[in-house]
Amino acid sequence: MKAYLAKKLLAFPIILIGVSIMIFVSIRALPGDPARLMAGPEATQEAVDHMRIRLGLDQPLITQYVHFVKDVAHGNLGQSLQSQQPVTQEIGERMPYTLALAVLAYLLAIVIGVPAGMSAAIYPNRWLDYSVMLLAIAGASVANFWLGLMAMNYFSVTLGWLPLLGATSWKSYILPSITLAVLPMAVMARMTRSSMLDVLSEDYIRTARAKGLSAVNIYCRHAFRNALIPIVTIVALNFGSLVGGAVVTESVFNWPGIGRLLVDSVRYRDYPVIQGVALVAVFGVVVMNLLGEILIAVLNPKIRFD
Repeated sequence: MKAYLAKKLLAFPIILIGVSIMIFVSIRALPGDPARLMAGPEATQEAVDHMRIRLGLDQPLITQYVHFVKDVAHGNLGQSLQSQQPVTQEIGERMPYTLALAVLAYLLAIVIGVPAGMSAAIYPNRWLDYSVMLLAIAGASVANFWLGLMAMNYFSVTLGWLPLLGATSWKSYILPSITLAVLPMAVMARMTRSSMLDVLSEDYIRTARAKGLSAVNIYCRHAFRNALIPIVTIVALNFGSLVGGAVVTESVFNWPGIGRLLVDSVRYRDYPVIQGVALVAVFGVVVMNLLGEILIAVLNPKIRFD
């Protein structure tokens, strides 16, 4: 396990460098000139050229990338072209909102999705199973932005129960977190059902039933623990889709998180902020995957990592 963790930690810089190259190149392939946006639509070509030199955009791409990597190595993600604030400060101010929303959404997905999948597996081919799977398919199929708009229209505009936009109070978290939780909730319910059905067909479960063990003991202590491995895997891997969903959800609800920051930065071609947010998101995904693999090893010590 120690050797495996060492390999993963050594792979961190390689993954981040590879991702940073893709992000760096793809951002500069976007249409639009950030120098023109910074200088203003009425600026002369001379002013635009001066702004391009000031931003370092006149240098070759490889030179720009080397400067970027050196700054990142020293904990400097650059300065926002739009706000003129350090990117680390911009991300630091927005990150708590995104983390709070993501944690709340994931807790909702786990608390509702996993028990729903267990219930469907315990009573297969019955109305409860069909209902859970129907809702799971619907949740996995519906678009986040459409669901968010419908929820805003009904609960905020029509009924007036919840705030419409922004993060003004604890009530502001309700609609965005539910909207963000729907997809992972559906995925967890389907994965839990499938994993539980596989485990419940094993011989040791039949032996436990023959011994007269209680249903709670069989399903929770024996079946669910062995079914947890694929569930934990999908929970860790689904973090990436949660980050992507946060971008859409935060845009719909005007949420002051890094997802909204990323959308605004793309609009203004704010290269440093886009690069910084993307790197932070990738780092979070890699860390979540590593934690998921460690938890799998704890749940099943028989697993050996190559």
